[in-house]
Amino acid sequence: MTINKIQDKIIEEFNLFEDWMDKYNYLIELGKECPLIDEKDKVENNLIKGCQSRVWVSAKLNEEGKMIIAADSDAVITKGIISLLLQVFNSQYPQDVYDADLYFIDKIGLTSHLSPTRSNGLLAMVKQIKLYALAFNIKNKES
Repeated sequence: MTINKIQDKIIEEFNLFEDWMDKYNYLIELGKECPLIDEKDKVENNLIKGCQSRVWVSAKLNEEGKMIIAADSDAVITKGIISLLLQVFNSQYPQDVYDADLYFIDKIGLTSHLSPTRSNGLLAMVKQIKLYALAFNIKNKES
């Protein structure tokens, strides 16, 4: 499924909820399903800078050259947010990840309902995932 189709699906899911308490609860549930980072990858290099809570993100390429991303956080809402990003970016080609326009974040109202520090953390998570994609692209061109 393309990145935009996944974003559209997330927007549809969030539109089912009328108020933000329900949306927060949904985020918490999504966090429980987050593909967890391996304990050996919970290292300083994988820690997202700029997040109020601790968030680790790791990425690798599978045999098809698609990104496989795993993450974890010590905060339930943040774990839900990273879970959304993983839904969008997992099993996508690095170039598609790097080029992606993440319109779902605004469409579901996430940016307007997060504290400034959580919004900064969200931006830092997106930036880190796109940096992984850029690094994979450079590595692919060198091989």
